[in-house]
Amino acid sequence: MPNGSLASHLYGEKSAPLRWDFRVNIALDVARGLEYLHDGAVPPVVHRDIKSPNILLDQSMHARVADFGLSREEMLTRNGANIRGTYGYLDPEYVSSRSFTKKSDVYSYGVLLFELIAGRNPQQGLMEYVELAAINADGKTGWEEIADSRLEGAFDVEELNDMAAAAYKCVSRVSRKRPSMRDVVQALIRVAKHSHSSRNHHGRRLPPGRTDDESVDLEASEDQSSASGHQRQESVGSVSELPDV
Repeated sequence: MPNGSLASHLYGEKSAPLRWDFRVNIALDVARGLEYLHDGAVPPVVHRDIKSPNILLDQSMHARVADFGLSREEMLTRNGANIRGTYGYLDPEYVSSRSFTKKSDVYSYGVLLFELIAGRNPQQGLMEYVELAAINADGKTGWEEIADSRLEGAFDVEELNDMAAAAYKCVSRVSRKRPSMRDVVQALIRVAKHSHSSRNHHGRRLPPGRTDDESVDLEASEDQSSASGHQRQESVGSVSELPDV
């Protein structure tokens, strides 16, 4: 992909800091991709390895979920005895039960959201950092303390708090308390609408290659059909080679 991986933009020494509005758009793109895998693909697909190196960015900074290697391997072997995935993103319930579900992907996605917010590697204490912030958080306040310092304060506090609140629900240690990806998409559409409105109000520059009308595809309604199958499918790489189940 022309713009490489999300990880390269968050941690690359030669990369300019990833702007806040880019982060919001990327979060929504990935959420839509996972929603498609879980609820739109036939058969449904559990990715099993959501992480920033597996999120690829095209020339317009649209994000796509890539690398279905673990999904393919699990479908072929049907052997869930060994823990598979990437340290820092692993659902603790999966680690204890060896049962990987859609809600395990939701957990990994929540870690990715906090990674976008904090600009900190999950393998270097991100979630411990988040838990310390959560202790100090009161309602929707306090999350800005973990914002990526490279942003230099160039973010909307309300948007950050709403995105962090969604992320914190995703990383609940109890899987049944986590939202579905469809619920997450709804929450992030609202964040993206606010971001889109703020950019227009303040005359901020749109991402390269995105027009004012398509920057986050906000014409979608906030009901259960918020993103069409086509929109969601565009946010994932090819799943055509995955075996049927």
